[in-house]
Amino acid sequence: MTTPDYATYIAGLPRVLAGAAAVLRDAEGRVLLVEPNYREGWTLPGGTIESNDGETPRQGAWRETVEEIGLDLRLGRLLAVDWASGTGRPPIVAYLYDGGVLSEDDFKAIRLQEEELLSWRLVPREELGDHLRGSLHGRVLAALDVLAEGSGTAELENGVRVDR
Repeated sequence: MTTPDYATYIAGLPRVLAGAAAVLRDAEGRVLLVEPNYREGWTLPGGTIESNDGETPRQGAWRETVEEIGLDLRLGRLLAVDWASGTGRPPIVAYLYDGGVLSEDDFKAIRLQEEELLSWRLVPREELGDHLRGSLHGRVLAALDVLAEGSGTAELENGVRVDR
């Protein structure tokens, strides 16, 4: 029996995508959402983790926040991890970090990445379902629950908590 070389072995392993985002809020608890120009719906500042370049989830969330809204923020703790299946793509593992409560000066300093984003807005919890599609809605709600409860990181599958 011939043993395949390591590169062949790695090439044959299942694939998964990875993304990371920051949950940023105002003093009233509203969540900052951004409107991408490349698809319908709203999302959090965040995106794909550049893992081929050695980027970690936390680094990816920070980089995407700087690129998309121009704020260089120190991200807090990991709030939620979601395994989200999809059609026509590999599953995505999504990491949500606490971006903190922004000041009025922070909001005034937002500079959108015009190549990808149309606008931003602050959305109260009860209206998030009107703006967020698919599992992202459940992911953000779980992150807000973790913040409110002071509990540990939420584990989700397709936007639904499985750690309770």
